Order: sequence, then structure tokens, then C-alpha cells
Amino acid sequence: MWLNAKFILVFLCVTVLLVKYLRANRAQNTPPGPCPLPVIGNLLSLSFRDPVGSFTKVFEHYGDVSMLYLGNQPCILLSGYKSFKEAFVEKADIFADRAHYPLNDRLSRGLGLISSSGRKWAQHRRFTLAVLKDFGMGKQSLEHSILQENRYLCEALALANIICSLVVGRRFDYDDRHFRRILLYFDDVVQLPANIWGQMYNQFPTLMSCLSKIKHFSQEEIDRHRRDRNTDCPRDYIDFAHVEQSYGWNTQFTEENLLCCVVDLFAAGTETTSNNLLWSMLYMATYPTVQESVHAEIDQVIGWRHEPSMADRALMPYTYAVVHEVLRSANALNITPPRVTNRDPILAGYFIPKGVTMFPLLTPIIQDKKEFRTPDQFNPGHFLDENGKFLKKERFIPFSIGKRTCPGEQMVQMELFLFFTCLMRFSFHPPDGQNLDLAGTVGITTANKPFHIRALPR
Repeated sequence: MWLNAKFILVFLCVTVLLVKYLRANRAQNTPPGPCPLPVIGNLLSLSFRDPVGSFTKVFEHYGDVSMLYLGNQPCILLSGYKSFKEAFVEKADIFADRAHYPLNDRLSRGLGLISSSGRKWAQHRRFTLAVLKDFGMGKQSLEHSILQENRYLCEALALANIICSLVVGRRFDYDDRHFRRILLYFDDVVQLPANIWGQMYNQFPTLMSCLSKIKHFSQEEIDRHRRDRNTDCPRDYIDFAHVEQSYGWNTQFTEENLLCCVVDLFAAGTETTSNNLLWSMLYMATYPTVQESVHAEIDQVIGWRHEPSMADRALMPYTYAVVHEVLRSANALNITPPRVTNRDPILAGYFIPKGVTMFPLLTPIIQDKKEFRTPDQFNPGHFLDENGKFLKKERFIPFSIGKRTCPGEQMVQMELFLFFTCLMRFSFHPPDGQNLDLAGTVGITTANKPFHIRALPR
């Protein structure tokens, strides 16, 4: 009897403490979510092999704004175009800051374009956009540079030199072993598993080794520019940054911050374009009827005596739709980098505590069944109307929206169309007797698995 009474007493105490814990963590009309356990929160509900899949189950059950506990720390899962627009456009100043977590602080110390916040981030973003525009982003002059690079691309079927020209003022030969190693290091760093609270630490030693090599490469370029710069005639991003530093009035333009910005620009500028073009080869080889339709449109509009131009894009709705469908189906960016709130806002009717980490999920938006009738299939018809004309979709936001949208979006859109059109001078096929795998790797970006493909000149 005494043991039974003791057990009942312990059970009641634990129940009371648990109820108090749950009430404390669900106060003030915070977003709904699965019930957390003491200390570990909802970690048992997450799959570290497929965190995006785990997140998907949460928002499907609890809505576009939901809450998880990673240990004792509450985190907001944000999805749905309406919620994105409210947070990142209508209340952009509140949701613009980046989250702090130990690994990211170790890697960048809150510097650069991706990890910085507040006035520091705003100044460097304005500076970067101004420099990119000076060097032709969104203008015909950049189109000329891309087409020039296309000639090398079609010869070597390799990528990533446009951002090099803008940042360091020169291109690298595709057989440059040092440059190719650096690209592989960038791939290792960017292709980290998306769950920052777990698997990233498993790769920490390799990550630090790769990052140190990338920083060394970037520092070499910065030092080279300092030795032979001409302040009256800046050649590229680094030269303009050195000019800004020379004024001395802006303490945000430090050497360390410049290094982090260069690394960020390289990582974003190489990964997005190369990743999507590799996916485009896979999709063309997997869907031969789509490839034939692209070839037919190119033959009709451009032919093979001329290079493509951005002026051709309006005359090539099917090809342009394929470029967009590759972006959508490949789902290159699963989760945009985490944010934090700098105030206590109301979002979708819920109270969001100041400083809480927020994970913006793009996958549910670009795979929304209401917007795309066959979201699980590769279908260029998603971006075509009943008359075969290109259909622009407001809710298609692969580069996110608001103040933190990708600063190089215009450049990437131009690159993807021109590079893809030039790539289609080839006909892509699987190796004889083999099937191509369209499953992507789980990471910050969705990369294709290593593959072999036959590229036959037409």
C-alpha cells in the first residue's frame, strides 16, 4: 500500500510539473505545434536524415506558422506564401535579422552578406547591389559577359566563372586544378545537411578544413588586388570595397568583413547556377519529349548560326518555362537561412517572442498543390497558359522575397536562361543501359547525386 501511495504521489508531482512546463511554453497565444518533452523538446519527432520531411509533417498538421522545441529552445516553422509575405515584406524590419547558433558564429562571426544583421548587413547589401549594378547586373553588358562564358561552357561543360569576373575581375580556366579544387570545397561547405542543430557538427572537422582553404583562396585574391589596384579605375567588387575602406568613415568595411562577403558571393554565385544547370541536364535526359520540344523551339527562334540573347526569351515561352520548372522541381533551396525577430510581433494572429529562431521553408510554397496542379511531377506546363504563353506566378519565389531576397537574382535568372539555351546545343541521354537518379541530397541546398551522362552535339 505504501509503495502504491508513493507511486501515485510521484506520478501526480510529475504531472503537475509537466503541465506547468507545457503552459509556460505555450503562453501568450504562441503558434501551435507538437507537445514538447522536458529537456529534449521535440527532437524525437525529427528525422535527421530528412529534416525537411519532418518539418513538412508539422506544418501540414499545425498550419503555416507552427512551433517546435529543439531542446528547450522554441523555434518557429514558417511556410506558405501568405505568411512569407506578411513576415518578410509587410513586417520586413522585424524579421530581417539572422539567427545566431554556435557553428555559424564560429564560421563567420556574424559577418558577410548571409550571416550579418542590422546596420552592418544593410550597408553591405546596399554596397553589393550598387557594385553588381555598376558591372551590368540586369543590363545588356552582363549578357555579353555571359555569352562569352557560354563559348567556354559549350567546349568544357563546366561552370561558375561569371561571379569570378564580377568579384575578382578575372575568369579561371576550367582545367585550372586549383580553381577546380576550390569549387569542390565550396560544394562541401554549401552542401551541409539542413539540420543545423545536429548533423552539421558531425561534419565539423571537414567543414573547417574546407572553409579555411576557401578563405585562403579569397584572401589571396584580396591581397593581389591591394598590391596592383588603381583607385581611379576599380575593376571589380574587391576594388570597390578597397576604395570604400580607404575613405575611413565606415567602420563596417573591415578586412574580415570583406573576406566573409567575398566567400558568401562565391558560394552563392557558383552553387545556384551550377546546381540548377546540372539538374537541367538530368531532367532533359530523363524527359526526352520535353528536350525535343526545347530543341524545336530553339531551332525555330534562334537556329544554330546565332547565339541566344535575352531578347529571345519573350519568343521562347516553352524554354523559359522549362528553366522555371527545373528551379521548382529541383527545389535547390529547401530552407532559407534561419531568422530571428528583433521585437515581439504578431504573425498570422500568433504572438512571436522576440529572439526566437525562425526556419522559413520554401519547399511547401514551390510545391503547393493549389498553385501547381502536379507538384510532384516535372511539368513545364506549370508555367504556361492555355495558349502556350509563359505564365508568371507571383507565388513562385525560389529566391525568397523581401529584404533578404538573393541580391544576385537578376544575374542568376539571366545566366540560367542563356546557359541553358546554349547547353541545348547538345542532346542529353542516360548512359546505355542505365537509369538516372533524380533523388537529391538533403542539405542546405538540394544537390543531385553524382551522375554520368551522354552529351551529344546536335
